Amino acid sequence: MKIILIGYRCTGKTSVGKRVAERLGMPFCDTDDLIQSEAGMTIAEIVAAGGWEAFRAQERTIMMTLPSLSEGVIAIGGGAVMDAANRRVLKQLGSCVWLTADVRTIVERMRADQGSGAKRPPLSRDGLEQETIAILRERTPLYEALADFAVATTGKQIDAIADEVCGVLARQGT
Repeated sequence: MKIILIGYRCTGKTSVGKRVAERLGMPFCDTDDLIQSEAGMTIAEIVAAGGWEAFRAQERTIMMTLPSLSEGVIAIGGGAVMDAANRRVLKQLGSCVWLTADVRTIVERMRADQGSGAKRPPLSRDGLEQETIAILRERTPLYEALADFAVATTGKQIDAIADEVCGVLARQGT
């Protein structure tokens, strides 16, 4: 069984994913971490060296390796859904859980995350809130199309979100 967490930046994919994996006794991986490990650079360094397209190419390569995993909880980079090939892989991998949060929460979490600059370089020249609104407008239909179910993370602690994810998975027989 594979459980795939999708959603925008700072919706809790990595934190919740680790907790869900712990509870289910499964391995956890984060595609952004896999990309950085493979490249030997941070995402910001990859983007600085080759632009977002260079990062997306590395992301696509990592995504194509995911079907070979036997089981696990996988946190997917927020923009991976923009690539049609990635969406096909995700749809066939397992249960896609869409973690959501409101714009204010996402922006607050990004500002509070000390590693955000290295791991999450800006996607545009817009301010953080305007960028988040614009990107969510573009990606939301893709997240919706992939999701087997969604869990809102705004105002919730990691354990409560993990409880909700595990509860839905149990009810679905996953």
